[in-house]
Amino acid sequence: MRRLQILDGMRGYFLVFMVLNHLTFEGGYLLVKFNHGELGYVQDAQGFVFLSGLLVGMVYARRMLKEGYASGARKVRKRAFEIYRYAAGCLLAVMALGLVLSASSTYWEPWLWSLADHDPFYAIASLLLLYQPTYMDILPQYIVYMLVSPPLIWLCVTGRWKWVAALSAVLWIAVQLGLHFPIAKGIGSLLGMLHDERMFRTAFNVLAWQAVFMSGLILGALTSTRQIDWDTLISPRNTAPAWAAFALFLAFLTFRLGFTFKVLPESMMERFSSLDNRVEFSFVYLVNFMATGFLVAWVVMAGPAAQNALVRALGTGMRFVFNLSFLRLIGRHSLQVYAWHVIIIYLLKGFEYHYGPFNEWGKSAIALGAIASLAIPALYRERANYFGQLPLFQRGASSGKP
Repeated sequence: MRRLQILDGMRGYFLVFMVLNHLTFEGGYLLVKFNHGELGYVQDAQGFVFLSGLLVGMVYARRMLKEGYASGARKVRKRAFEIYRYAAGCLLAVMALGLVLSASSTYWEPWLWSLADHDPFYAIASLLLLYQPTYMDILPQYIVYMLVSPPLIWLCVTGRWKWVAALSAVLWIAVQLGLHFPIAKGIGSLLGMLHDERMFRTAFNVLAWQAVFMSGLILGALTSTRQIDWDTLISPRNTAPAWAAFALFLAFLTFRLGFTFKVLPESMMERFSSLDNRVEFSFVYLVNFMATGFLVAWVVMAGPAAQNALVRALGTGMRFVFNLSFLRLIGRHSLQVYAWHVIIIYLLKGFEYHYGPFNEWGKSAIALGAIASLAIPALYRERANYFGQLPLFQRGASSGKP
């Protein structure tokens, strides 16, 4: 099926801001403050994981519908193995660089822990997806979700999507109640008996964050099988849900700015912080993501036809941004671009250690250069389109995958 280009643009948008957020400089830097993450509790990871689930649902539901469950499931598993190759490739590339770059065990230690000292047990745990170094933690959860996706996609294809939604909700609630602690403790104890219980390390609780991926998967599958009417659900004539989402967006914006500038009561901050747990994708992140996600979808899909001139302008502007050719280019090859960005972030950490600190102009230039470099792996994969007449580039060229 032909993929919606705007979804590629959205993935590209989140990849750009991943670079900005993952870059670290001594004293911070100003450019990262121009960021949607400063307006609430919706960050790049949520958008990236959701869009991945959405495209998985759209693409593989259609294939299962045409080719049957077995064929579709086989392609999903093949894609999961491809993602694993890139996850392992990132890890091995960083480990190899650590052997040749001076002082890497010093400036990478906060991100790699004992892996920075080339501990083989940590390397094995990383290859088994148990130990996830900083910025290498999205792909492992994506792999898990892909491996369990085939029967869930099939349930959606056959009209039983509510079972998938119910299972996802139960798992998310279980994490919020701490029912996963015995499992995590057991894995940690087992690893401790083998070497070190710290070898179990993740930045995302896979049982909680699945709510983001699975919600996308369900919507994608329902879209491909025409079980959802988007024209009715998101319509310029149906503004009540959009206003409700906007009200929630403003509420979380108020909380974020109020806590940042310390203008809200400390008692309110304490209550709010009990619901603010990014690792476990707690209540704050779930509700803020649902509200903001629906609001963005409504503005992009229905905004240009809205009666209000400001909303029309906003919708047209957002469509323009998400349709930028650069964003669509890197979004078409999001897996390869994500892996590339990990290597770039690690290299720039060493670059600052040896040649920094930099002034604000220098930091901004480095950040913009890193963003521009995201086009390199994408252009390489589309090299036949740009250099197809040259013999050197005629073989092995590949296009992006969903």
